[in-house]
Amino acid sequence: MREAERLFAFIDDRSINHPKGEITMAKQEEQKIKHDESLEPASPYTIMAKLFAHLSKSVVDKFGEEGADAIREGVRTFGEERGRDIARRAAANGQPNDIMNYLPNYDMGRSDLFEYETEYVPNEIEQTFTRCPFGDTWKEDGMEEYGILYCQMIDPSIARGYNPNFEVVHDQYLVKDGQCHFRFQMKQKEEQANESTDEAKAKGE
Repeated sequence: MREAERLFAFIDDRSINHPKGEITMAKQEEQKIKHDESLEPASPYTIMAKLFAHLSKSVVDKFGEEGADAIREGVRTFGEERGRDIARRAAANGQPNDIMNYLPNYDMGRSDLFEYETEYVPNEIEQTFTRCPFGDTWKEDGMEEYGILYCQMIDPSIARGYNPNFEVVHDQYLVKDGQCHFRFQMKQKEEQANESTDEAKAKGE
């Protein structure tokens, strides 16, 4: 029995150290290097980004700017519904739908595919995204002009659904500027009162 064990150990050692064995191992390493990551299962973010882009392209190709407006309107209603759900989640946790409870109750998790920084200042949240699987996918596929229809509408709409006084300034887009920059702002009572007065004057005129 011991002789057989020594024989198998000798064979295993030869297979590893023999030139042919070294060649086989080298080929395995080469195959790892040449592994095509595009063949890996795609993330749900990537799949949804591709779906949105292709649907939007078909609509815009057929209906032009009117089609683009229809896509934006669909994103708006979708976003506002999400915002209302976030507000309900906050309420279920005994929290008001104010600026501080927005992100903790947000409805979409952030995977490693997102890279961003968040800064809280009084009555404002500032976020900068340098990676986003939606924007990254649209750029890789050359679908930026369709993906931006989503970017232009989604965050302001979610914020509005969460709280009618919650606004978003989205002044940079990853698909155009290399990063997305947001300023989430809760309007103050004084600003709201001034706007109501201006609206009343406009109606009176």
